[in-house]
Amino acid sequence: MKNIVITGASSGIGYATALSLSKNPDHRVYALARNSKALATLAAAAQQGNIIPITFDILSSKLLESINAKLKSLDIDILINNAGHLVNKPFEETTDEEWQATFDVNLFGTLRIIRAALPVMGRVGRGHIINIGSMGGVQGSIKFPGLTAYSASKAAIANLTETLAQELANKNIAVNCLAFGAVQTEMLGKAFPNYKAPLTAAETGDFVGHFALTGATFFNGKIIPVSSSTP
Repeated sequence: MKNIVITGASSGIGYATALSLSKNPDHRVYALARNSKALATLAAAAQQGNIIPITFDILSSKLLESINAKLKSLDIDILINNAGHLVNKPFEETTDEEWQATFDVNLFGTLRIIRAALPVMGRVGRGHIINIGSMGGVQGSIKFPGLTAYSASKAAIANLTETLAQELANKNIAVNCLAFGAVQTEMLGKAFPNYKAPLTAAETGDFVGHFALTGATFFNGKIIPVSSSTP
């Protein structure tokens, strides 16, 4: 039995990853997001009935207490930090509030979830934390106008991955980051209505699910570009 926690599971990559992992009846997938209706739809779509929806707001000041209360009895094997916030605006038009919201979700929400999960990871088998990053946060990759706040927050996630892997080296927990190029999700569609991404959410979800189960054997502290374009 593997206990898997996924944030941002109500849509896009998180939704698809939860469904992919739920195909194995030996998995218990704890799907976290704000949208309770979408989570209910996700849980109903799991053929094995093994998706457990947990409604929560990653921006809540009570997040840590809420997550600890719901997950403290688990031994978490895998944590997938997928919740994300994207603002598509020129730098000079992006407000302080929009910068704060982007970092609150993409960075601070992620580190709070990790902090809550650490006491119950790596106790039974090797734990694996996967941070969903972006090619926009990878040094040397092509950058796009309007995504300064988003890319900066994902660069922080990449660095968090590398440093945290060192801090957790003696705790039987691997930490890796999957830096995706464009994936056709609801979030991408809102930011770029006329753009067609090369990957679907379902294809990406299958990839994330496989990496979550196997990646800790081969990788730790790595920022792995997942993109069909170069650089």
